[in-house]
Amino acid sequence: MSGHLFDLSGKTIVVTGGGRGIGRGIVRALARANANIVISGRGQGPLAETAEEVAAIGAPAIVVPADITSMADLERLAATALERFGAIDGWVNNAGSASPSDVGPLIGIDERQWDAVVDLNFKWTFFACQIAAKAMTRGGSIVNVTSRSASQPNPNTGQYGAAKAGVENLTATMAVEWGHMGIRVNAIAPGVVLTEQSTTQGSMKSESRRQRQIDTVPLRRLGVVDDVGPLAVYLVSDEASWISGAIIPVNGGSRVPVGYLSYLHHVNERMRAQENG
Repeated sequence: MSGHLFDLSGKTIVVTGGGRGIGRGIVRALARANANIVISGRGQGPLAETAEEVAAIGAPAIVVPADITSMADLERLAATALERFGAIDGWVNNAGSASPSDVGPLIGIDERQWDAVVDLNFKWTFFACQIAAKAMTRGGSIVNVTSRSASQPNPNTGQYGAAKAGVENLTATMAVEWGHMGIRVNAIAPGVVLTEQSTTQGSMKSESRRQRQIDTVPLRRLGVVDDVGPLAVYLVSDEASWISGAIIPVNGGSRVPVGYLSYLHHVNERMRAQENG
């Protein structure tokens, strides 16, 4: 353990989905903690922008473009990290999402939509964990980024919530199975975090929707990407050496499933309209 809290000097951390949003915030936090960082993702442009930020901070980093839904890409990612830095001490599985075209009421979800969301967020997160564990010959820390959706009803994004719940269950099991190998496995479950994509194209582009979310948060604001990174730094650091199998929420204290309330509101409106029509 270094003389400074949360100093990651000499530790190599892989971050998937590191080019945008929460992933970029995690990379920035790791850079400030002096880690060697392997930044991965699918978008070459965003990865390059993230790498420029890391260079400005002064941390060593490499960019490895990869698609986590490809076993060959995941294996290449691990091999490249080992070749460049000699070891992998931490692996943050941040990559995951759900396209608006792939979610909707469960009654209408087809097999392609189900597989697109569940495979990306559940199946391939597991195989990324497995490959990370096999590469951690001196032990290490795996951090899965899940969602508050894992523990709440998620009308219109049901298979996404189910996939994240699966990741949280696997996180606990992997922590048990891999503990004797010196590998810790934990998960971070963010609430609503504003990103450039969500505020310009996604669910948070509506000011009224953002306000409805804020109204359920005791700390009276939504998250920003830099709210998540410091926890990731802690979980991969030596200071967290006795923490494994934990699911840690980062949500401003919110316990209210806004999607659930919004869905019931719309259902009630439709039923009243039918009764009055």
